[in-house]
Amino acid sequence: MRKIFIYVALVLVAISCNTKHDQSTAQEHTEAMEKYTCPMHPSVMQDNPGQCPVCGMDLVPVTKPSANDVNLMLTDTQLNLANVTTQIVKAQIVEQTLPINALLKANEDMTENISARAAGRIEKLYFKETGRAVKQGEPLYELYSETLLTLQKEYLLAKEQVEKLGDKEVRYTSFLNGSEKKLLLYGLSKSHIDKLRNIDDLSARILFLSPATGIIKEINVAEGQTVAEGSLLYQIENTKQLWVEAELYPQEMRLLKVGDKIKVRVSGFEAEATEATVIFISPELRANTQVAMVRAIISKPSLQWKPGQAAQVFLHHSARKALSIPVDAVIRDEHGTHVYVQTDKNTFEARAVKTGVENFNSVEITEGLNEGEVIAVTGAYLLYSEIILKKGIDPSLNAGHEGH
Repeated sequence: MRKIFIYVALVLVAISCNTKHDQSTAQEHTEAMEKYTCPMHPSVMQDNPGQCPVCGMDLVPVTKPSANDVNLMLTDTQLNLANVTTQIVKAQIVEQTLPINALLKANEDMTENISARAAGRIEKLYFKETGRAVKQGEPLYELYSETLLTLQKEYLLAKEQVEKLGDKEVRYTSFLNGSEKKLLLYGLSKSHIDKLRNIDDLSARILFLSPATGIIKEINVAEGQTVAEGSLLYQIENTKQLWVEAELYPQEMRLLKVGDKIKVRVSGFEAEATEATVIFISPELRANTQVAMVRAIISKPSLQWKPGQAAQVFLHHSARKALSIPVDAVIRDEHGTHVYVQTDKNTFEARAVKTGVENFNSVEITEGLNEGEVIAVTGAYLLYSEIILKKGIDPSLNAGHEGH
């Protein structure tokens, strides 16, 4: 029995050693296996060659370095091709930015209402569709008016009297000046008056010109229609200035006051951000809502901006001085947040950071960086891709503590 027991024990030991050897061999084989990734999408990683499921490119092999190797050294040529630029970390003013949806509107203070200067009949309209652009001095309409015909005759009569008796009777000069002012008040241009020579050349059809540049918003008359003095004919929106209107909740209204400057971006023209001045904040909330209207004026809008276009205004708040870096320098993925710190010439190290206040341009760093360190700004994502491609590791997992 003793010999049998010893024999069984020896067999068990042999089996155990063989199992451990097989496990060790399998582990070494697994570790020696190559990983494959996509040059354009480094997050794609698999054990076998094939094609990228995102773009269809052939996967390339990567090597597996040590777990703590998060440094990357590039040549001057590689840095230039990748457009990698650096910046010194320093304390500066950072603030939060609150985007609010808004709408461009015509400046109603500059809208021109064109009315009939005298009773008569509309003989011709030069603009018959709304939305047309009109320039100051362009013909708008022709009006047949007996009143204007009579006033022109009075002017010519006064002019004739001045030419014949002006040296003897000064009062005729005052008559001429009065009749000229009356024609101007009725809407005739100075050039039209200067062309008046004699009664035989008079025409009852008077051409009226546009007093403003803008977009025709309304046309309230048709050719052949008889109009009374003061009847509204056209509305012209002046586009030299625009309003931008947004709706704010009560807690947002405290961020603004009349006279403040705000940034405005128009949908489709994000690269053409401009500045507007707040000119009005509604003193009450709109009926059955919890919002109030704020209005700002854009003094020099782009010629392509039109009333009715969607826009955004940006309110800034919570400003304070802190370490901050450009948003482009921060790499975010599912594992955390990290940046690339320059540790030597052409050498960068992935380092996890924690972030705080953030806006469209910069982000506060609360942990992970010190003032005076140098970080990669443009090209940071290419450094991230290069580490994954060359070393087969995720820098965010090997950069230290996890960022938030």
